[in-house]
Amino acid sequence: MVSLEINEGNAMKIEIVSDVMCPWCVIGYKNLEKAISNLKDQVEVEISWHAFELNPQMPVEGQDIREHLMEKYGITEQQSDENRKRIQQMGKAAGFEFSFDQDGIMINSFDCHRLLTWAKEFSLQTELKLAMFKAHFTDNIRLNDPERLIEVVKSVGLDVEIAKEILGSDQYSQVVREEQADMHRLGINSVPTFIISQKYAINGGQPVDVFENALKQIQDEIS
Repeated sequence: MVSLEINEGNAMKIEIVSDVMCPWCVIGYKNLEKAISNLKDQVEVEISWHAFELNPQMPVEGQDIREHLMEKYGITEQQSDENRKRIQQMGKAAGFEFSFDQDGIMINSFDCHRLLTWAKEFSLQTELKLAMFKAHFTDNIRLNDPERLIEVVKSVGLDVEIAKEILGSDQYSQVVREEQADMHRLGINSVPTFIISQKYAINGGQPVDVFENALKQIQDEIS
């Protein structure tokens, strides 16, 4: 895996607006990661993540994924299954495994974003984000269960007791809300969105070559 969170003054800043519940967010990230690896001698980057809730009104207990997608997008059960097969194929090509369980759920991700905001203070935001993606999409772990969420936090080396304190309080809530409001003010209404050098934006889970070409072009412009 490429080390992305570096803090050198000449690093290209890439801010990723995403939600842990979004499969295209992890597909897009993995393809970006490959593009950065291919350009490792030409481009240095600094990655950070911004909160975005796909379903801010989702209750804590969550909702069956198939049922949720059918309601939200007005699609049939067959179309929902076809979409998930396509996502699995795209994930495999990107190097990420999707294992859609029959009783998988869509959850409210606000607490995940609070923990991710905290993890940024320790330069472990990317590690925690990827651990959450894997927990939700590969291991079918219910991230609305505080105990399971704490296990994910522990897996990246963050302080478990502090994480418990955060989940038991409203710490970072205002920060997350303000960050989401900032993204909406920028006109970002879908994820993933990759903001590069605070000037350029790439939307969606694009393939590797799209990211690679964009990064090369931007690097030439800012050099």
